Amino acid sequence: MSAPVPDRSSILIVDDMEENLVALEAVLGPLDQQLVTARSGEAALKAMLRQDFAVVLLDVLMPGMDGFETASNIKRLDQTKDVPIILLTGTDVDADYAYRGYALGAADFLSKPIDPWVLRTKVNVFLDLDRKNRQLAVQAEQLRRLLVAEHSPRGGGAAAAEGPLEGTWSATGQPQRMGAGRGGAEQLAEITERLVQIEMMLRGSETSEAPELSNRIAELERSVRRLGADEEAL
Repeated sequence: MSAPVPDRSSILIVDDMEENLVALEAVLGPLDQQLVTARSGEAALKAMLRQDFAVVLLDVLMPGMDGFETASNIKRLDQTKDVPIILLTGTDVDADYAYRGYALGAADFLSKPIDPWVLRTKVNVFLDLDRKNRQLAVQAEQLRRLLVAEHSPRGGGAAAAEGPLEGTWSATGQPQRMGAGRGGAEQLAEITERLVQIEMMLRGSETSEAPELSNRIAELERSVRRLGADEEAL
């Protein structure tokens, strides 16, 4: 079973008005996620370099570094460029604001006053995507450990060749080790199962890199199955 992934994600709320931050926190509170606030674009960038966020709610009309400039800087940094941005603005704005936001890479654009149900629904989409991505990262790490263990030197004695293998999990979600004596074919079968799980998650993801990654995973599955067939033939 895959390692459990924490349910709580982090949401960054950026607005120079304290009352707006309080209102947005109240709206998003029922989602039971970690809410982080910033009063400026500079503070938002610093927060994003300190931790990961599932989504950013970014006010457009801020003094100094406004929402457009902040979004541009977010998309320019490798560490933050993939974080979805929902731009928020008042009703009396230029008609091209939405176009400018989407051109900068914003995922969505909402005008105030914001419908709480609509905002929570949109944010939930990105929370679900974040959970899938974190689960994928956990499974990829488990797969890496399985592959390393499978191709590790066999000359270190029985413990090295047939001993416990890191990275497996029990049905209760607790870490455990593979029992001694498990053959290479059985380990290859488990690796194949993990690859299938990761491929399914990738094909259900909305990220642009997912199709290419899932094709690579599928090719790796076929390679592992060939290895298993070769081992059974020996």
